[in-house]
Amino acid sequence: MMVPSPPARRPAALWPALGIALLIIINALFDLLAPGGPGLVGPGAFLHVSLRDGVPAGALIDILNYGATFVILALGMTPVIATRGVDLSVGSIMAISGAVAATMSVGGRPAAESIALAVGIAALCGLWNGVLVSVLRLQPFVATLVLMVAGRGVAQMITDSQITTFHDATLEYIGLGRPSWLPLPFSFILAGALLGVTIVAVRKTALGLLLEAVGGNPEAARLAGVRARLLIVGTYVWCGACAGVAGLIAAANIKAADPFHAGRNLELAAIFAVVVGGTPLTGGRLNLVGAAVGGLLMQCLTTTMYTRNIGADVAPLPQALVILAVCIAGAAPVRAMRAQKAAR
Repeated sequence: MMVPSPPARRPAALWPALGIALLIIINALFDLLAPGGPGLVGPGAFLHVSLRDGVPAGALIDILNYGATFVILALGMTPVIATRGVDLSVGSIMAISGAVAATMSVGGRPAAESIALAVGIAALCGLWNGVLVSVLRLQPFVATLVLMVAGRGVAQMITDSQITTFHDATLEYIGLGRPSWLPLPFSFILAGALLGVTIVAVRKTALGLLLEAVGGNPEAARLAGVRARLLIVGTYVWCGACAGVAGLIAAANIKAADPFHAGRNLELAAIFAVVVGGTPLTGGRLNLVGAAVGGLLMQCLTTTMYTRNIGADVAPLPQALVILAVCIAGAAPVRAMRAQKAAR
């Protein structure tokens, strides 16, 4: 008697990808069916892509451009959550990074020096979190909440509580640049490069296995000789560095450092992107591609809210509903129910 093989498991990135596709279809239907609307691809439509100064522009391009911030934050957050941690300070670290880069630029320092110092300080912020969590054994929620609150004040102190504008072509290129060899936002290309580097580091070496071992059973990993404390510190350093890069992109997009609003509430968006992408909050497993697609889903939601003129005070509700729907669709009990139906 032959036993039927279990149905193939769908990749976790499928669910946020379906969420993006659903949002694009909904926006297209709005444009197509609205009286006097722009139509499917007419000027002003969600699917409309035009050339401005020789480079493509439109809502879809904006999703790639501004979604790079979510993607990079999610790439940094994924190893942290995979080891049963969480980092609530990434938004404040973004503000610190942008404040450092803008202040250095206004002071006449070279762009390379400004960028290196901003990302370096962001990594040090991650090191601070890692030491509190791994060495001093503070709960990740409490340890990172400290920097979440204090970091915003540090950013304001760096900029003297002012929005600091800058005019540096190299810094601006990080968020607004378009390479001549590929007319896509440089920030999206940078996010893709970081994704590739992270995948190679995690999946082509033993690092990913060790991270999942620490997150799955920390005590067993320690008894097996895994340097769990060092790995955990390293995940927070990487998370801080990614937040620093995201802070540079956010500052470059507006050509200024805003210590009050830069990165605000993005720590929650990063956590949502990671969880929606298939990395459980209980740790022991990580999905980098899923986290990156989840980051794009968050930006697609945000762009949809802006396109449909939904106010900032109302926007969190439909965002939460879409996120909840995607999470439920990919939840283990729902997957088991679908598998049972498919086996019948």
